[in-house]
Formats: sequence, C-alpha cells, structure tokens
Amino acid sequence: QVQLVESGGGLVQAGDSLRLSCAASGRTFRTFAMGWFRQAPGKEREFVATISRSDFNTYYVDSVKGRFTISRDNAKSTVYLHMNSLKVEDTAVYYCAAKNTDLSGVYYTSAFEYAYWGQGTQVTVSS
Repeated sequence: QVQLVESGGGLVQAGDSLRLSCAASGRTFRTFAMGWFRQAPGKEREFVATISRSDFNTYYVDSVKGRFTISRDNAKSTVYLHMNSLKVEDTAVYYCAAKNTDLSGVYYTSAFEYAYWGQGTQVTVSS
C-alpha cells in the first residue's frame, strides 16, 4: 500500500505558475512509477504527465508539453508537477497516481495502470 497526498493547488490567473506536490508514504517510493492526471467539470479524467521509477523518463500530453514539467525526489518520496504559462483550460482537479513496477525506465499513461490515487487538488485558472 502507498498513500498519496497532493498539495499546491489554488486560484491563479492565466499565465501564472504553480507547483503541485504529491507526498507518498507507505511502501518504498522508488519502486513506483508516478503520474499526474486531471479532471475538469463534466469531463473524463485525463492523463497529464508521467515519470518512471528511477531512470526518470517522462512523457506528457500534447496540450502541456513545454509548459509543465514532472519531477520526483525519491529521497523525499515526493513527485512534483511544475506548471508554467497556465491557461484557463488547465482548470481541473489534479490527481497524482502510483504504479508499483519492476521496470526502472518505463512510464505509464493510462489511468487503468495505476492502483493508487491521491484525493486531488483543485487548480483554477482565471482569465
């Protein structure tokens, strides 16, 4: 088991930046690939970014490439989502997720791959 707690959301203006954090506790963090997903009102949950467990390979949905950066600090058992140049359409509840894996360089983009989820943090971007 691993418990995930997101933080860092808030209300910002378009063009601003935010950093989301997801602190993990329980099982060894470095054995998990991590992902960020988001869900806007009336829409399905959407993949945003993912990072492998130790080689730190990353992948992003096209709409955030060049603006968002996912990173992790295995010593702090924390994954981050740095969000720059925020747009109104980035407004959503952001969730972090964890997948236990033996594969060091592999990342996962499907929500179905992830067994563990945080409670979410709201990000609202105003125009």
